[in-house]
Amino acid sequence: MTFRDRIDAGRQLAPHVAALGLRRPVVLGMARGGVPVAGEVARALGAPLDVLVVRKLGHPDQPELALGAIAEGGARVLNTQLVEQLGISPEALEAVAVREGAELDRRLAAYRDGRDAVDLAGRDVVVVDDGLATGATARVAVATVTHRGAARVVLAVPVAPPSAVRALQAEADDVVCVEVSDRFFGISQWYEDFRQVGDDEVREALGTAHRSVATAVEVPVGGGSGRAEVVLPGDLVVPPAVRGVVVFAHGSGSSRRSPRNVEVAGVLQRAGFATLLFDLLTETEAGVRANIFDVSMLGDRLTAATEWTADQPALAGLPVGLFGASTGAGASLVTAARLGRAVAVVVSRGGRPDLAPEADLATVLAPTLLVVGGADTTVLELNREAMGKMTCRVVLEVVPGAGHLFEEPGALEEVARLAQGWFAAAMPNP
Repeated sequence: MTFRDRIDAGRQLAPHVAALGLRRPVVLGMARGGVPVAGEVARALGAPLDVLVVRKLGHPDQPELALGAIAEGGARVLNTQLVEQLGISPEALEAVAVREGAELDRRLAAYRDGRDAVDLAGRDVVVVDDGLATGATARVAVATVTHRGAARVVLAVPVAPPSAVRALQAEADDVVCVEVSDRFFGISQWYEDFRQVGDDEVREALGTAHRSVATAVEVPVGGGSGRAEVVLPGDLVVPPAVRGVVVFAHGSGSSRRSPRNVEVAGVLQRAGFATLLFDLLTETEAGVRANIFDVSMLGDRLTAATEWTADQPALAGLPVGLFGASTGAGASLVTAARLGRAVAVVVSRGGRPDLAPEADLATVLAPTLLVVGGADTTVLELNREAMGKMTCRVVLEVVPGAGHLFEEPGALEEVARLAQGWFAAAMPNP
């Protein structure tokens, strides 16, 4: 596998990280090359992005010969065997550490542009680089994050040799790597474009991410039908110059952490759309199979969440769209029928619109896009049947060769492209 560039590597890495189901994640990009990769992972997770600077401690007379490394917070890893073998005095080593520490502080100040470091205490932290060679700097990074109070440390890279992965598995809680290969002669061989990342690029990436940080929210969705009051967890991302908000309804057996929905949401966020991904069911409710297919109840929840979104100060007056997957698509059409013109647009991915009552299908006003995989023949036929019962503008797009989960190469990217275009048409830039 070859990555086009660091952005492409980050987009391929992101679903693997999202599948871990992290809680309140923070993403740290190793400066400098790891930051563009980390930016894509942070967007996919809806997580804050910060930088992690590690400086090599070189031999006093041969700076390219690494004796160890240091990082923010005072973490230090030394190759003590090599230091002793070469007879490096503590004073000489400390002089190198002081010099490199000053450069480390300078870079951090420049990259963060006056912002404080993201607090890692009690949070799941993902350390991202553009690849591993020996893993020496990654060891320092993991030690730094652990020292800063992370609850769980994940090291995530696009490519690495097996030896480096094994070594880091003893240091981090999880190691995620897209391509683990014995044919490893250097990180650059895995990239078509491996140009050097500059300080300005790092600063810009961090500044952009800082303006689009995800906020963990609690969405009240009521009770009804004898049920107790329910509040569900969600992740809200509001990008700068926001043009509209998209509320996601996940499919059966999934949650707000659905890697596919997270990836599509990242694309929409970069296009200027705020996104809300939330759990339609509590953990207890999700264990009852009947609840997963109770489209009436799911519609109640999604309707309440959509109304809640419209009441948020940062989103007041913005057009609202719905993105539903599988059973969530049925719930989206129920909500669109109930809220009428308060819903500007609906997109369904591998959806089950047939689960929505015929009366609701007939009363949906919002222009609706149905995206189905060409190999998902049963669901494709159900979508065609549902189209015949709808009176609004409805378009069916078939992704050739794709199955129900759109796991084939390029399939989910096509879903995201179609969805972005559909939402943009209904919610143009102000």
